[in-house]
Amino acid sequence: MNRIKNIALLTLIFVCLGIEKSNAVEVKLTIDEHVTRPTSLDAAERNLAQTLTEINRAQNAHSILELGNLRMDEFAKKSLAGIWAVTPFVCDDSEVVERCWVFKDGSMMVSHIPLIMKPEGETFGLGSYQEAVVEFNRNGVITDFRFAISPQIGESMEHCGVEEVEKASIIRRSLEKFRTAYCQKDINTIDAMFSEDALIITGKVVSTMPSKDIQIKSYKVEYSKQSKEQYIRNLKKAFARNKWIEVKFSDIGENGEIGGCAGITRSKKDPTKFGVRLRQTWKSQNYSDEGYLFLLWEFPEDGHDPIIHVRTWQPEWVGGTRQKPDDDISTLGGYDL
Repeated sequence: MNRIKNIALLTLIFVCLGIEKSNAVEVKLTIDEHVTRPTSLDAAERNLAQTLTEINRAQNAHSILELGNLRMDEFAKKSLAGIWAVTPFVCDDSEVVERCWVFKDGSMMVSHIPLIMKPEGETFGLGSYQEAVVEFNRNGVITDFRFAISPQIGESMEHCGVEEVEKASIIRRSLEKFRTAYCQKDINTIDAMFSEDALIITGKVVSTMPSKDIQIKSYKVEYSKQSKEQYIRNLKKAFARNKWIEVKFSDIGENGEIGGCAGITRSKKDPTKFGVRLRQTWKSQNYSDEGYLFLLWEFPEDGHDPIIHVRTWQPEWVGGTRQKPDDDISTLGGYDL
């Protein structure tokens, strides 16, 4: 009898170990050849590995994230918990090998952490691929966890109008923060990113039914203008209607996928103003669309937080025909900049 009990106990242990192993993620961070490897990089590897392992454990167990023992500051814990509360996900790779950026102040950043979105009880959007950006302080403690923008967008910024590396980094980080806030349904962050007098224009496809004289159904785009207050109020309703939301940015501007520079421009009149044109894909529990997003950002030289003065959205498809972005509302020239 004791022998049978021992065998059963060993079997249980091996099963538990197997489950634990299936959750585990190993992380290897590399640096550029001529950069001195900081001693804190080992801590960053361990902390990221533990965080991804906990993410996998929680998703497989259908439980909440246990962040108390992870080496993350409160901002990073809040950011990760906010994303997780809307749409759980897993790191599908047992080994993550990524380049780590090491900055002059000792802080570090890793992009392209692979994630698979797995909304609870939902099939729409199931298995969708995302990438995360993780930042660390000089001691390897995680200070931010957010969704990444498309790598192609970053390349466009480096080659098209944003010569300063620091400015390109700020714009990229702001776009990642903006996108992550929608995926988190974080209305407070979105509210804070818009100026109080922001101009918000949204296009909607409407159809005209056939009549006696015209037998063909026709389509057109109707544009509506909203104040910041109206936009935030409507966005709150959209967040309440949808259990999960997934927003992606890609193809920065016309011909962006082949290196075109139409997607990001800097004002010649006011160098603090930037126009960023993106292709946006929006998926949610009850609604989805694809279209062109234009943001007129101000990045103050005094170091204050960047702010959005204009947001426009246009549908990409109208009656089965693909549209080009309307330059009158999606370029700096459209706003005399």
